[in-house]
Amino acid sequence: MTRPPIPIPATIATRPVHNGRVISVHADTVRFPDGSTGTLDIVRHPGASAVVPFLGEPGGDDPTVLLIRQYRYATGRWLLEIPAGRLDVGETPEACARRELREETGCTAIVMEPMTTIFTTPGFSDERIHLFLATGLTRGESSHEADEFIEPVAISLTEALSRVESGEISDAKSALALLFAAGFRAGR
Repeated sequence: MTRPPIPIPATIATRPVHNGRVISVHADTVRFPDGSTGTLDIVRHPGASAVVPFLGEPGGDDPTVLLIRQYRYATGRWLLEIPAGRLDVGETPEACARRELREETGCTAIVMEPMTTIFTTPGFSDERIHLFLATGLTRGESSHEADEFIEPVAISLTEALSRVESGEISDAKSALALLFAAGFRAGR
């Protein structure tokens, strides 16, 4: 027996609640798949790109990745992350990944390979992050934004994966991208 398709929820109305520098929040009245209606608070975000930069080639026994140690006010601590940032208006995900890599680490990449795109918190946000793997790096000067406190950290991929496993790397995009990069690299 074939089940009928579940209707896709639809927006009935939307009301802006907050418009900030990075996000906006809307109260959306929606029709759910069962036909009922309700109101959901939705965080709107322009999207972002994040990149796992490999120093040297990702092949070999234990390649080195370039991470960043960054102070994150919302967590109240320093986090070990991959370079990332939000998309500018009209910017492609790859251009954003290249820009963020240069701004946060000073590096440029010959190859910027897309891995996947993820939703960060689909229960209340439309933010999507495009994940890339970068190789053929050339070092240069970084140019952080005024509210960014960043220092580059080069570690082996094995060490990065151990830090994901131990919970030291607790930033979701970074943990997933490192795991994906390790599998992506191994799957070639």
